[in-house]
Amino acid sequence: MSLSVESRVVSGQQAEGRPVRETGDPPGPAGPPRIGRAGNTYRGLGLLLALAALVLVGLLSVWVGTRGISFTATWHALWNPDGSETSVIIHDYRVPRTLLGILVGTALGLAGALMQALTRNPLADPGMLGVNLGASAGVVVAIAFFGVAAPLGYVWFALAGAAAASVGVHLLGSSGRKLASPERLVVAGAAVTAVLYAFNWAVLLLNPRAFDQFRFWTVGSLAGRYHDIVVMALPFIGTGFVLALVLAPSLNALAMGDQVGRALGVNVGLTRGLGAVAVMLLCGAATAAAGPIGFIGLAVPHIARFVVGPDQRWVFAYSMLIAPVLLVGSDVAGRVLGAPGELQVGIVTAFIGAPLFIALCRRRKLVML
Repeated sequence: MSLSVESRVVSGQQAEGRPVRETGDPPGPAGPPRIGRAGNTYRGLGLLLALAALVLVGLLSVWVGTRGISFTATWHALWNPDGSETSVIIHDYRVPRTLLGILVGTALGLAGALMQALTRNPLADPGMLGVNLGASAGVVVAIAFFGVAAPLGYVWFALAGAAAASVGVHLLGSSGRKLASPERLVVAGAAVTAVLYAFNWAVLLLNPRAFDQFRFWTVGSLAGRYHDIVVMALPFIGTGFVLALVLAPSLNALAMGDQVGRALGVNVGLTRGLGAVAVMLLCGAATAAAGPIGFIGLAVPHIARFVVGPDQRWVFAYSMLIAPVLLVGSDVAGRVLGAPGELQVGIVTAFIGAPLFIALCRRRKLVML
């Protein structure tokens, strides 16, 4: 057996958690212990707690607003729409806002976990592939050159911009005969982000009317979004959601390196390409619907890994629940703190997410494994 084949076999044994010993070596420890049924039970209970927290903040989001409505009246109007003023406020404004917050939070949390797994970079976020700036560029083009003024009109341009930026980053990262490695993707993403940033501000500074409209979108908000925005974003986020969950086992193998992943039967190029598509769909649709919202995709996967460890299947599941809890909770906090007006959710997540992420960074084990 050749040395390269032996290396692959040893790597495969290490990845599966089996002991690896050279001939003649004394018996040693059998590697890290496996997570048994008890560990999975606790993880499952944690998921139920996260789901309960999401239901709670969802109810708070429907109840709390600039217009004071008692909880009893809110609950009655939620399940018995009768066309009254209270019912219109609940069903036409607060319910779509809450649903969009859950949808966008789920997408951002999952996109952040996927981005960090793809690049093996614990400081990666969905914007690293240029998705956020691509969506922003699409909105700038829509406002400045096509006169689009409604949020629903922005969405399609933002999605197109996010898709174009993602494709550009992937093409640059895989130029020549080399595959799009994590390092090449990060460098290509930084280059595309810089170009799009310059393009956006060049257009906005030359067009004050476009700047006035764009600044309300770019802060990130769930206000003023209705059912049509939710319906538009759902199929894109749903497709990205399915892709991410299908890729989770392959990303577990790639976490130990491309060579180990290939030895375990993972198609590295296909996995990374589909992962980039999933990030584009998730983050592109979320950014198009609510504007750029920071720190959710960056901080939430670290919270999930702190709770459940490095298994991407569990990290993805927890990120999908913790992120909307944080986002919808921040939206509720913005309404309370800014009363009788409100603070945009993008501002609140920055205030909450930045200290949280600093605390995570101060821990010794801010790593992927």
